[in-house]
Amino acid sequence: MSANEFSPPIADGPIVVRRHRLSTRLWHWTNVVVFLVMLMSGLMIFNAHPRLYWGDYVANPDPAWLQIGAEQERGYLRVGTLQVDTTGVLGRWQNAEGAWQNRAFPHWVTIPSSYNLALSRRWHLTFGWLFAGGLALYALISLVNGHLRRDLLPKRAELAPSHLLGDIAAHARLKFPTGEAARHYNVLQKLAYLSVLAVLLPVLVLTGLTMSPTMVAAWPWLTDLFGGRQSARSIHFIAAFAMVAFILVHLAMVALAGPINEVRSMITGRYRLPQEKTR
Repeated sequence: MSANEFSPPIADGPIVVRRHRLSTRLWHWTNVVVFLVMLMSGLMIFNAHPRLYWGDYVANPDPAWLQIGAEQERGYLRVGTLQVDTTGVLGRWQNAEGAWQNRAFPHWVTIPSSYNLALSRRWHLTFGWLFAGGLALYALISLVNGHLRRDLLPKRAELAPSHLLGDIAAHARLKFPTGEAARHYNVLQKLAYLSVLAVLLPVLVLTGLTMSPTMVAAWPWLTDLFGGRQSARSIHFIAAFAMVAFILVHLAMVALAGPINEVRSMITGRYRLPQEKTR
């Protein structure tokens, strides 16, 4: 999620441009901490009832479309009628002392590491307001400084099937832009970043609010929007893991494109354009 602010070379030699605004860098690194805390505390909250449903009101006997649990000393993940053995990873795992635990997610991916629903809710709600507030502020800044229009909205020519297929083929061959082409996001980056900023993050915030009785009492349209509180919980879970998938792909692309240059640009704002290879 960067706002590209390009400038002439800062020094002789490799071309260095000012790539990320201060507001972008602050929001990026703040989100690293905020999302990690929210994810880990959310997994502990999920451990209190490791089932997901569609609809509004449900009880334990109702069929869940996703369930993580343990039976006969074996952990499992069940999605619909498909069941996968996950012993040692999900459902049944060993804690730091080597004792077996029957709980959905293991201690090393939850906050707190020992089961405590009340404390995990405090962590989740506290950082949830930071998450929602940061998103709203960044979206407003992106509209004001033109980042959304200039850097993230794909141009019509970029959405042409031939252009899209060309970018997909280049990524499949791990062929990354160099020289002047590296100054701007390619269309796949634009679509990915715009989807996260305009779809995934707002969905996470709104579905989180839908699970709050206080917010639903004030805004009853939230339950109608997502088809009930249990549906909102399912969508919240799916969106959270879609964000995890995005982050893993993002980290892989950073590693492949040159981690030192990429990370440095998100810290200092300065980015060295990769040089074109000559025969």
